[in-house]
Amino acid sequence: MATMQAQIQALLAGGAGGRVEREEGRGGGAEVAKPQIFDGTLANVGGFIAACKLYIRMRLRGESVEGQVQWILSYVQGGMVDIWKENVMEELKAGEVEYETAEEFLISLKKEFGGGEEESVKAAELRKLEQGGRTIEEFMQEFKRAARGSGYEGRPLVEEFKREMNGGIRRKLMEVENPLASIEQ
Repeated sequence: MATMQAQIQALLAGGAGGRVEREEGRGGGAEVAKPQIFDGTLANVGGFIAACKLYIRMRLRGESVEGQVQWILSYVQGGMVDIWKENVMEELKAGEVEYETAEEFLISLKKEFGGGEEESVKAAELRKLEQGGRTIEEFMQEFKRAARGSGYEGRPLVEEFKREMNGGIRRKLMEVENPLASIEQ
C-alpha cells in the first residue's frame, strides 16, 4: 500500500500536471515498451518482430492494417534497410502489395532480413552461449530462448547446456548418480 501511495505521489508531482495520461481505447493503462529501431541486422530481427507484435496487440489493436504497417515501418531505419523501406512504401502506395494483417507484413520482413538459414544461425548462437557471471536461472532462460528453433533437442540439448555452464556446476552435475534428462532438472 505504501509503495502504491509513493507511486501516486510521484505521478502527481511529475510533468503530467497531476494527470496520468493513457491512450484511450488502446489497451488500457499498461505500459508497453516500443521496439528499438531496426537497422536490418540479422541478430535483431527476432527481437524487433516480437516487440512489434506485443506493442500492436497492446496499443494498436484498433488501428487499420495500413496504420499498423506504417507504424512498424517508422521503426525501420538506417543503411540498406532504408532502401527496402522506400520500396515497400512505394509498393503500398501504388497498390502493388497489400497485407491482410500486420503479422503478414512482419513475416515478409523476417523473410527479407531473417537470413533464410535460421536454424543454423540459432544453433551457432546456442553454441556461443556461456553462463559467465549470470545465475543458473538467468542462464537457463537465455539458453531456452537460444535453443528455440536451433534444431537441438533431447540429449544433445542437455549436453550443450552442460558444456556452456560454469565449470564448478558442471563438475557437480557429472558426479550425480542420475544424469540430467532435460535442462528443466
